Amino acid sequence: MSEPVPDTVDELVCSARGCRAGATWGVLWNNPKLHAPARRKVWLACDDHREHLSQYLQVRDFLKDVVPVGDLEQVGA
Repeated sequence: MSEPVPDTVDELVCSARGCRAGATWGVLWNNPKLHAPARRKVWLACDDHREHLSQYLQVRDFLKDVVPVGDLEQVGA
């Protein structure tokens, strides 16, 4: 089985609805009904929305990890 790898990210802007703040966290998740086990989708979060986005995914058992945005691979990097 392959090791989980987060999707690459583009613009580092918070994924919370209506927020345009710079992202400082990558919230890694996976919906096992839709994604291969090693896939890690990424929502980006600013400091203010990190906990909210993490809890939203955790309630659904989708949350896998939260990492600093510097640990993520960016498109074109």
